[in-house]
Amino acid sequence: MPIRLGFPGRGRGSLGGGGRSFLNPRLILGLLVAAGSLIAYWSNREFNPVTQEMQHIGISHEQEVALGLQAAPEMAAQFGGLHSDPKATAMVKQVGERVVSQSDARESPYEWDFHLLADAETINAFALPGGQIFITAGLLGRLETEGQLAGVLGHEVGHVVGRHGAEHMAKQQLTQGLTGAAVLATYDPQDPSTQNTAAVAQMVAGLVTMKYGRDDELESDRLGVRFVAEAGYDPNAMIGVMRILAEAGGERSQPEFFSTHPNPENRVAQIETAIAEQFPNGLPGGLTP
Repeated sequence: MPIRLGFPGRGRGSLGGGGRSFLNPRLILGLLVAAGSLIAYWSNREFNPVTQEMQHIGISHEQEVALGLQAAPEMAAQFGGLHSDPKATAMVKQVGERVVSQSDARESPYEWDFHLLADAETINAFALPGGQIFITAGLLGRLETEGQLAGVLGHEVGHVVGRHGAEHMAKQQLTQGLTGAAVLATYDPQDPSTQNTAAVAQMVAGLVTMKYGRDDELESDRLGVRFVAEAGYDPNAMIGVMRILAEAGGERSQPEFFSTHPNPENRVAQIETAIAEQFPNGLPGGLTP
């Protein structure tokens, strides 16, 4: 039997008149779940001194480090493990440590480590929360200069310093909570037509998450420009990285809006703008290309 919530008045369960009025218990439960998700999200705010932004973060720096260390072996295994070439591995670590130690990234309380993955086919680099950064042999083999390697690693350092992983977790919890609330409030197993509402809610949640991903990539490009320049590398090398990624990616089969990464050719303009904003009088001399 459904739960009937009425108000005192004339007649049984009436609102001022003789008719009955019921509040849908699914709607009430959905509203409670949505309210709880919103309160949890908006109450967890933290200032990032490097990016100068207030962020919605649900975990501590220490938890980010622990998560990254725990996930690192599994992530490496997915790309054939770590590379066996000690010289190439040492170069990746040396350039990565220079980017961190000689830039504002050193102010972040993370345990930095830079890994070269054995996968020679995949063109990729990524970062885990807490400072674990990876680049595949496939991407490293296409890079032409040390500055380009610094640009790739600087971009990934930007993801860590920007706390994008922790932000993504908080946003994912929010979107999952709101999606669950929408499903609870609208889905009726006795009415198949309500399945469409649940499907639309889930699709919107997915698109929101994708948008966050693209914004994170662009912010990491801007932070990468800043970090590599502070470390003595020419940030224009990042434009060369975009060319390499565009050549490796070939023709895209879907619009940029439905991708978590912006098109490399569109990121070039963002990088050029970041360079111009940070160095309005031109780049200093003596930068490593």
